[in-house]
Amino acid sequence: MMIGKPSGRASLGAVFVAPYVVFLAAVFAYPLGFAVYMSFHDYFFAAPGAIVERPFVGLANYATVLGDPAVWRSFRNVGVFLVINVPLTAALSLVLATALNASMRLRAFFRVSYYVPYITASVAVVGVWLFLFNSGGLVNKVLGPLAPDPSWLVNERLAMPTIALYVTWKGLGFFILLYLAALQNVPTELYESAAVDGAGRWRSFWAVTVPGVRPATTLVVLLATITGANLFTEPYLLTGGGGPDGASASPVLLMYQRGIEQGNPDIASAIGVILVVAVLLIALLQRRLLDER
Repeated sequence: MMIGKPSGRASLGAVFVAPYVVFLAAVFAYPLGFAVYMSFHDYFFAAPGAIVERPFVGLANYATVLGDPAVWRSFRNVGVFLVINVPLTAALSLVLATALNASMRLRAFFRVSYYVPYITASVAVVGVWLFLFNSGGLVNKVLGPLAPDPSWLVNERLAMPTIALYVTWKGLGFFILLYLAALQNVPTELYESAAVDGAGRWRSFWAVTVPGVRPATTLVVLLATITGANLFTEPYLLTGGGGPDGASASPVLLMYQRGIEQGNPDIASAIGVILVVAVLLIALLQRRLLDER
């Protein structure tokens, strides 16, 4: 009887896990595998039921991708985005979560306020940002002669940083919630001990809060990196498809343009595979560095 219990529990666990495994296989594993397959073939769209040959071309699609200056620029663009977005997201989320975790008036109101942009449809929020950051927008009126010319979203140097600020602001509520959950697990005794030792709020923040939420910081950095690497909606809506002159184009946006608009899914798949490998390497490096610290 005792021997049969673990086996029964394992079988029951497998039953509960099976739907999620099927979901992962259908939504993630199969599309990724199919993308890898397309990237090694001369793949193109054909009419349903048509018999076509899609020959194996080896690394030819990857050679085409790596020889395309637009692809390299899109990866540089997303690199600029991540350099701005990831540290800003982690820092602001932690500071605001710490403030919202303390006893303060209207705490529930502020918690909801930070979360509203995250759950609001991107199309609606993008309209507000276009109103704020266009050439005659509110931001330029406030800055006056200090406003950039050309304006923010049509400026090659400022388009991607502006998008990075927008994505940081919009996604802040989600990451604040992650940090709020992590702060609940930091023992209050540590803050009391720090206060007894004469530490102020700033010293307690660095000596107690930051180390106490380190696992959450690792998660926030990884999620922000993965989300940023898949940037598509924001440059598509804010700059009209990666403008000006490709200054805000991301690899995922380029995949859409090459695969859907231009009808080259094999080239788009090669870009996607390179992006997946790059994100995995960056995520592994980030996790190792954060764990070491």
